[in-house]
Amino acid sequence: MAWSCARGSVGWVLGKRSSHRRWRDSGTGSPGKRSQHQEAFGQPSQARGVILEADLLRARSWTLFMFVCPFHHRLFCDSVILPAGLRRSLRACSTGKTRALESGGPRQGGGLPRRLGGAVRPRREEAEGPAAPGAGREPPEPPRAVPPLRGRAEGSRAGAAAGRAGAMLLRLAPEFQLRRDVLPWLAERGCAAALDTSENSSALYVVNVERNGKVIYTWKGNQRNTHIGLYDLQTKQNEHLYMFEKNLHIISCSINNERTLLAVSFCQYTEEERASQLLQSVSKYLTLLIEIHPINNVRVLKAVDSCVRVQFLYPVEGRNASRESRLLLVSEDKYIEQYDIHVVAEEHKVVIQKSGQLPRAKVVDDLVWAQWDMMEQRLFYIVPKESKSTLRCVQFYPEENFNSIESHLDIAVNDTQLKLVNFGYDYCQDQDVASKSLNLQVFTSKAGGLCVCCSLASDIPHEIIYSIYFLHKGYNKTFTVSLERTKSNQFKEVAFMNLDYYVAAYLPGQFLHLLNIQHPDMLCYSLFLTGEDARIDMLQNCSIRSPWVSAVLDCNAGSLYDVSISDSALLQFLQKSKRDCERLAALHCALLYFQHTEDLEMQIIRWISENLSTCHSFNPIQEFIIASLYCRMCPETQNLDKLLPYTSLHDWIGVVPGVICATDIISLPVLEFQNSKGFWEKLNSNLESVKYAEPHLHYHSKVLRREWRNLSEEREERRTTAYLRNIFENAKKVLSHLDTWDSEARLVPLFEEEDYQQQLLMGLMVAQLKDHLMRHLQYVGKKKIDQIVLDYVANLLNLVHRIMKEVWRRYQLHSCIFCFDERGSAGEFAVFHIMSRILEAANGMCMPLPPGFHTLHLGLGVRCLPLHTLLHYIDSGILQLTETCVRKLLKDLDDTEQNEKLKFSIVMRLPEALGQKVRQYWNHPINANLIARKYVKLLLEKLGNRQGSRPIPERLSVPVEFLPLNYLTDMLAEIENQGVHPYEKQDHVNARFVEETALKHTMTLLGLKYS
Repeated sequence: MAWSCARGSVGWVLGKRSSHRRWRDSGTGSPGKRSQHQEAFGQPSQARGVILEADLLRARSWTLFMFVCPFHHRLFCDSVILPAGLRRSLRACSTGKTRALESGGPRQGGGLPRRLGGAVRPRREEAEGPAAPGAGREPPEPPRAVPPLRGRAEGSRAGAAAGRAGAMLLRLAPEFQLRRDVLPWLAERGCAAALDTSENSSALYVVNVERNGKVIYTWKGNQRNTHIGLYDLQTKQNEHLYMFEKNLHIISCSINNERTLLAVSFCQYTEEERASQLLQSVSKYLTLLIEIHPINNVRVLKAVDSCVRVQFLYPVEGRNASRESRLLLVSEDKYIEQYDIHVVAEEHKVVIQKSGQLPRAKVVDDLVWAQWDMMEQRLFYIVPKESKSTLRCVQFYPEENFNSIESHLDIAVNDTQLKLVNFGYDYCQDQDVASKSLNLQVFTSKAGGLCVCCSLASDIPHEIIYSIYFLHKGYNKTFTVSLERTKSNQFKEVAFMNLDYYVAAYLPGQFLHLLNIQHPDMLCYSLFLTGEDARIDMLQNCSIRSPWVSAVLDCNAGSLYDVSISDSALLQFLQKSKRDCERLAALHCALLYFQHTEDLEMQIIRWISENLSTCHSFNPIQEFIIASLYCRMCPETQNLDKLLPYTSLHDWIGVVPGVICATDIISLPVLEFQNSKGFWEKLNSNLESVKYAEPHLHYHSKVLRREWRNLSEEREERRTTAYLRNIFENAKKVLSHLDTWDSEARLVPLFEEEDYQQQLLMGLMVAQLKDHLMRHLQYVGKKKIDQIVLDYVANLLNLVHRIMKEVWRRYQLHSCIFCFDERGSAGEFAVFHIMSRILEAANGMCMPLPPGFHTLHLGLGVRCLPLHTLLHYIDSGILQLTETCVRKLLKDLDDTEQNEKLKFSIVMRLPEALGQKVRQYWNHPINANLIARKYVKLLLEKLGNRQGSRPIPERLSVPVEFLPLNYLTDMLAEIENQGVHPYEKQDHVNARFVEETALKHTMTLLGLKYS
């Protein structure tokens, strides 16, 4: 007798993207409705015990009493027994006063419900006596709590950090500091005036940072002379470049790549000095070009009353020294010129070739904002155009320049004063300009990302507004942050930093916002930190610039830092976070920013195993597997990142506390030249993917799930087609490919048996992923795509095995866990729970599992679960009956009363094909009756409406005087003689077997002995 339980599914509504031009990503959302699981767990179970009498042979047989729980589309709390450490009060669940260890909220994928609660207390005699597997057992005690995760750097500093808040998320490593690297050198030279490092002193400050790692600075000598020096970041050496025998204020300075020419722009006098020199017609600003190899001639390039900045262009790295240098002059009058300077070697010096005026050309005119990208030699600038601002870029190459891009921005730029970024670092003047102009910067990433960051004015006190234009994605996000009520003079403008994969928006003492550049569509992949989490000790003011990727220059302090995200601090933040948005962002950052490290991966797996039931809006196992595959596979081939999924979520409608986001659709930028390479090629690829609906390019499992289901339901005779042979050949390639990676003996008993369903799914995934990549990567060869697909599926299986291996080590389990006469330990119960969540994640993504996973899962379930829970898990599809586990269970367990219940319940649930293989291993009257009944049924079904003479067969050797049995055996023998035999692999199952089984059963009922 078998019964079925209808499984309820929890659906959840995915927020659809609004068709309006503007929508909100977060805000005060109304709480969602309670799911069916929440309703079920919020009140005690009302299941009733029902006693059923089952006549298994449709005749007088034995009476079987069973306890059945009508689930009515729900999994009730009393259907699963948990360890004491995992139990939860139903009253606390309903009132919300207990910390949510496990959630019943909506999530992707079906299968195992989120919350398992409502323990059943065992009787004393059951707890003290030996417990048979799967029947009335008390669950094991919970395993010990594992200490919080620590990163590699945190372990040694645990004692010193006691009582202090967590480590800073952004790690700053000083590359250059005026106090550390220059002041000792100046002290040796006796420059006492430069040693004044007070806040208001302008004696020593950084002027520029060149592409080749040269920091240019200036200081005042003892006679108030003005000196210019250079510090080499590679050699860690200082060098004196030039001296003016006058007290000047250096505004801008640049040195060419060959270190033969020095361009300097300075202010000749202050406003007070100008008042005393009314009768003199002297220009306020002077721009000079100086020969410094050795110090020789000086040329005047500009003598004007408007400020001028200078910047030498640098050739491609690795290129030989050139006889030509190119210099940019940026005027406060809103134009940029380029000077071409040819030099020649005369004796032991290098001099400018022409004595007349240097050739020059206008690069851009009427600009209101400009930024120099020294590493990539790009000039970004904004020109006003009608009511909008237009962002353009000039890419400088050694041979020629290209106007590369044009994009229209809805930004109101103050056109009264030119704002320059990274054209030198005159802190005093920059502060004066910053108070009158827009704080705007352009950042690029190696993956082809192009972002415009700007802070906006707000009419509301204590409110900060800033926007990020993701030009490579076609939309703009505007963020609004309400600050704590403090003194108004503490509020400064937002500082932006380029971390390549992230853009950081930082307001000292208030917040740190890490915005994901590559995947900015969902707010949950960006980290918003406040309080101690946002602390950066070395950056306490906003006078900072980002000269290149992962670098920050504090202009006020004269310090250059290498900036990176601390993996140890990120792990600490992940461990202590309580919100799903923070956990998801930290998990995504750890997996994709740090790429692949064994130690980090191990700690993430440990965190996942501890927080499986605390993440409500996403599945951490799914996110771990998909994001890990993404970061491993995408660097191999260009544009692969647009075809593989990077997240398990289709949408996210949650709220990030502390920040409100509004999104606007913007027009895509236009590239103005073709056949581009490097960054521009990647940017063009990103723009093309947006044009052709990027989400539809990512591989998804809908078609795979449908095809797998169809092939799984086909009949046996149709599984020998060429298509299926190719599918299973793909699966064999994946498993053999995986064997070459892991030649050591495996700790977890996986990959030790064949699993038809999982191999079918593996082969289908290989075939469909290959077709998907072939459609969009036509320029990649077939052999390369075959290798990518095999690596992807093999890595997927390896990640599941890695999770199992880490969990196995953590709970110190051994490989031989199939001893069904013993009760499962606390560690085994914990591993079973984790495996159930892995299975749920796999079902939600339709991904294959390592062969042997279901056998191991079922074995742990038999050892750890009470019988009624075990059977419910089997009926609902959470546990799958496998030949290996069922055969061992039938052979190893003796036939006690409790074991008979377990065996009978298992045998009754076996699929037909599997039942024929394993029932022979249980030598028991019950099993013999089942086999006989099934055999008779199959023979009669195959007989059908056959017509013809029915000769009376020879009598069997056993004399029987029971006429109904005689007639039945004669009919069965007749059918067998016609060549019909459903159990071809079991020769002992025939009409004679049916007759003897019936007689034995009858004699047993009569209390007689059969001989």
